[in-house]
Amino acid sequence: MSSQDELSHEWMDSFGNATDNDCSQRKERTGLDEYRRPLGDDCDTLGPSFVDTAQLFPLMETKLYKRRWAMLFVFCCYSMSNAFMWLQYGIISNIFMRFYSIDSLAIDWLSMIYFLTYIPLILPVMWLLDSRGIRDVVVVGSAFNCIGAWIKMSTADPNMFAMTFFGQFVCSVATVYILGIPSRLASLWFGQQEVSTACSIGVLGNQMGIAIGFLVPPILVPNVDDVTELAYHIRIMFYISAGVATFIFVLVLIVFQERPELPPTQAQAQARSIQPDEYSYMASILRLLRNKPFMLLVVSYGLNVGCFYAISTLLNRMIIEHYPGEEVNAGRIGLTIVIAGMAGSLICGIWLDKTKTYKQTTLVVYVLSLVGMLVYAFTLNLGHLWVVFVTAGVLGFFMTGYLPLGFEFAVELTYPESEGTSSGLLNCSAQIFGIIFTIAQGKIIDKWGTLAGNIFLCIFLLIGTAMTGLIKSDLRRQKANQQTEVQTVSPTGSISSVQDYGATSCGRPWQRPS
Repeated sequence: MSSQDELSHEWMDSFGNATDNDCSQRKERTGLDEYRRPLGDDCDTLGPSFVDTAQLFPLMETKLYKRRWAMLFVFCCYSMSNAFMWLQYGIISNIFMRFYSIDSLAIDWLSMIYFLTYIPLILPVMWLLDSRGIRDVVVVGSAFNCIGAWIKMSTADPNMFAMTFFGQFVCSVATVYILGIPSRLASLWFGQQEVSTACSIGVLGNQMGIAIGFLVPPILVPNVDDVTELAYHIRIMFYISAGVATFIFVLVLIVFQERPELPPTQAQAQARSIQPDEYSYMASILRLLRNKPFMLLVVSYGLNVGCFYAISTLLNRMIIEHYPGEEVNAGRIGLTIVIAGMAGSLICGIWLDKTKTYKQTTLVVYVLSLVGMLVYAFTLNLGHLWVVFVTAGVLGFFMTGYLPLGFEFAVELTYPESEGTSSGLLNCSAQIFGIIFTIAQGKIIDKWGTLAGNIFLCIFLLIGTAMTGLIKSDLRRQKANQQTEVQTVSPTGSISSVQDYGATSCGRPWQRPS
């Protein structure tokens, strides 16, 4: 941008207020002879409708780096490894119950520890993400994932349940460093027309790990009677987990960077202009908690994803109840759910990038998740496994496909707040409901059977659907990236056409006379 572009511009107050000067205006010179105005976090109105002392805010230079795809791939592998270890017990729960001589609730806690750990740790980790950056968070998380896998490697013994639970706890700490990363990584490194797709791919890594967790453990650990042989198979599975986690940790150290030298979008360029002393982590949390559309999304997201967590944890018990001896097919049904969900996630991400219809898409997918859950609930006991495969696939396509939709919708509702903070609150809600639904549905299944347990989940999906319909869509990030022709009155009283180079955090454009 050359110096001849340094022209005066005017701020227009969209509500016509002429005297409120709460929003301070600054300008900062960059190395490209451009000026930037830091975003304010709490300004509701700008000062006069016309500002004679104009400030320059032209388009900033942006660039997309090829490295972004390598980082996304490595993150997907890291997330995949952790998700696999979440389910490696639950999908063959009957085998581990016999091997460690424990009851069903104890084996369920090997999955639910992931949910419980997340709740108290999410606020400190979100603070770490804001203060230290994405690279440090991913490195620490992958280290926990690796350490937990190595701890579990020595627990293929009937007397080592306490130690295997501790190893699973360490792996669950890594989850706190994973679930909020996809939207943050997508915003930091990817362009406006690919950010939703990138977020979907980031979520796909976790789903791929769940898919492998459904498929591989029943193959690696067959249901044999001999305890020594069973211990051998379990040890092989743990060795593979530890080796993969170690390799991924090395890749993270080599590949991951904090952020690109130049921002990928104008929205990111604006976000970078916020000075560190202007940002308060706790103030950001409080603003999010007062954001009514976002809080509605937090609860509805938690209901949907909590149902998915409960189904994933209890799937083996539900299938074995109606189809005894079908541990391998239980894993394959879980694989079908996740593979269909991966397709749903990718399709939804691409659709959002093309249409930007965040609320409409989220609501439609939520309704179809409810329909899929109803069909699955009433066909599970028909006695035909192929029917279960079909209905589980339909359920997975919409319920798992909803995951990246929630992340991206949250970023739109809360911009310019940190993507990691909004994603962290969403996931915290999901973990809370995951624990509640898993325990409650498990008790209902034990007392009244799988149909009653699945209807229990359907009721809460119906509540979540209604809450999604109440969300008022406010696409703040999209507004920050828009460029539209507007009309304004110049200080001399003449009408001139100007170019709007985006919106500030106050929701108002900055303009430059043509």
